[in-house]
Amino acid sequence: MEVAALPRPSLLRRLCAAAALAAVGVALLVIVAVLLRSLAVLPLVVAGLAIAVLAGWSSLVCAARARRWASLVVMVGALIATLVLLGVETIAGMVLVLLLVAVSNAAARIALGPERGLLSEPPTARPVEPAGNGVLLMNVRSGGGKVERFHLVDEARRRGITTVLLRAGDDLRSLAEQAVAGGADVIGMAGGDGSQALVADVARRHDVAFVCVPAGTRNHFALDLGLDRADVAGALDAFGPAVEHRIDLATVGGRVFVNNASLGVYATVVQSPAYRDAKLSTAVAMLPDMLGPHAPGFDLRYAGPDGAPADSADLLLVSNNPYAIRSASGAGSRPRLDTGLLGIVAVRAESAAEVSTLLALETAGAIHRFRGLRQWTAPAFRIDSSEPVPVGVDGEALRLPPPLEFRILPGALRIRLPKGSTGARRRPWRAVEVRRSVAGLMRVVANHPAA
Repeated sequence: MEVAALPRPSLLRRLCAAAALAAVGVALLVIVAVLLRSLAVLPLVVAGLAIAVLAGWSSLVCAARARRWASLVVMVGALIATLVLLGVETIAGMVLVLLLVAVSNAAARIALGPERGLLSEPPTARPVEPAGNGVLLMNVRSGGGKVERFHLVDEARRRGITTVLLRAGDDLRSLAEQAVAGGADVIGMAGGDGSQALVADVARRHDVAFVCVPAGTRNHFALDLGLDRADVAGALDAFGPAVEHRIDLATVGGRVFVNNASLGVYATVVQSPAYRDAKLSTAVAMLPDMLGPHAPGFDLRYAGPDGAPADSADLLLVSNNPYAIRSASGAGSRPRLDTGLLGIVAVRAESAAEVSTLLALETAGAIHRFRGLRQWTAPAFRIDSSEPVPVGVDGEALRLPPPLEFRILPGALRIRLPKGSTGARRRPWRAVEVRRSVAGLMRVVANHPAA
C-alpha cells in the first residue's frame, strides 16, 4: 500500500475541494446560458473566466509575493474584460459568476490548507559574483580518500580557493570559525554529511554563504541539492560565478543536521561497528531480533499527526524537509529543501508476518509500501523517553538525553551552487502553480493529500 507523505485530508477539506471545482463548472454553465444569444463573444468570455480562475488559484500557491499580486491583478482584469464583452444586460448573470469565482477561490484555500507551500515552485536562485575570499575545509579521510583521488587541493588552488585540511585530532568547528574570523565570505566543506552539517551551522550563524563538495560516502545532501555526486571537483565551481538561494536546516537538541535523525531500529543498527563497512547486510541481519511482538521495543513517546499520543515505534525518522521514503535509513530524495517543515516517519510492525513484510520491503528499497508506516510534516516535533536515546544523526551514532526537541530553521542557510548544476537551473515561467493547484484539488477530493 502506497503511503502518502502527509495525512489524509479532513472531510471539510474534501468538501471544499469539491466546492471549488464545482463552482467553476457552475460558473461556466451560467456563462453559457447568458451568452446563448451572443455566441460570437462566447469563446472570449469563457477564456476570460478561465484566466480569472486560474490566476486566482495561482495566487494561492505562488511562492513569490510579486507574482501573487500580479496573479490577483490578472484575475480582476480578466473579470472586468469579461463584463465589458457581455454588456449591461448580462450583468446580473455575471454577478453570480463573480460570486462563484470568489467561492471557488475561498474553498480552494481551505481545501489546499497547510500543503499550499508544498505545491509552490521553489524561489529562483539568484546569480552571485565569485567569492572574494573562499575557504574550503577538507576531510582527507572521508569517502575513502576522495580528496586525494579527485585532486581537490590542486583543483581548489587553481581556482584561488584557500584550503584547510582536517587532520586526526583537529576540531572541525574551530577550523570553520577561524576561517570566518579570517575574512572568508564563502566557506565550503569537502566531506560527508555530518561534516557538511557542522560547517553549514557555522555558515548559518555568521550568515556566510556555504558550498557543499560531495567528498563523503553517500552524499545525500549533495544529491538533494541537485549536485552531480560523481563530479566532485565540479562542485568547486560554486566558489566562482554561481547562483545562491536559501534552504532550511534542522536541529535536534540544538545540534544542526542537513539530512535526517533516525531513532529505533536504524539508530541501533548505526551503533554497530560493522555498519559502516556493510550497511545493508548489517541492517538486514540485525532487524529480525529487534522487531515484532516479542522484541523488547523502544521507549519512544511522541504525538502522531492527529495529536494522539504514541508510546513506541520500531523506527522514527525525522528529516530536514520531507523525503520520498524508500528505506528505513531514509534513503530516497527530498524534492524541496525550503518548505519550512520537518518530515516525520513512524514505522510499527505488530506481528511476525508484518516483520517479514517489512524486511522484504526494506531489502527491496520499497518500505514506503509498508502498511504500518505513517508520514506527516510539522515545524517542530518532540520525543520523550525515560533514558538516553540512541540516535543516528546524518549517519553518525549518538546517544542524546531526553526529551529530544526537533525544530526546522526556515531559510537558515545561504547555499551556493555551480551554474550548471541541476539545482541551479533557472526555470522558464510556466503556470506550474495552476497545474499543481488543480491537481491538488482533485487529489483532495479523492481523499489524498494535495501535495
